[in-house]
Amino acid sequence: MLGRVIRARHRYLAVLPLLVTVSAVAGCSSAPEVAAPSPTDEAAQHCRALHRDLPRTVDGLERGTAEPVSDFTAIWGDPAVVLRCGVPKPEVLRHGSEHYNPNPDSAEVDGVEWLFEKQDDGYRFTTVLRKVYVEVTVPGKYAPEVNVLPDLASAVGKAIPAGI
Repeated sequence: MLGRVIRARHRYLAVLPLLVTVSAVAGCSSAPEVAAPSPTDEAAQHCRALHRDLPRTVDGLERGTAEPVSDFTAIWGDPAVVLRCGVPKPEVLRHGSEHYNPNPDSAEVDGVEWLFEKQDDGYRFTTVLRKVYVEVTVPGKYAPEVNVLPDLASAVGKAIPAGI
């Protein structure tokens, strides 16, 4: 009986380092938290289509997984380039808002028009003249930040119809 207890204890001790390593890796997950938008109906369908068509890389950055997992978000790189589909109309475009600008800065990249807004660290780009707003936040580390947009334009143009 004592022999069986000793063998069982040795098996437990042999597995213990593996369990500690797995727990440490799981506990140190660095998946960034991304607030998922809540598009409804037709907008949600377009966002799901976009999610399926998004590229594996943008500007050489590999696609990762955001927390919580959502069909309305995607990330690439570390620090993360963050895409959110189905966001509200940007404040700068809303008549009567504190930050309204009748002539905001925007540019067309491969057939998709993007509003661009300087942030504390990088830029936020938001599609305009599309049925659904898609927002892409790019950290300053990846300057020029606009370089991610050509890699996203095809998927956005295919999944999100033009219109207002």
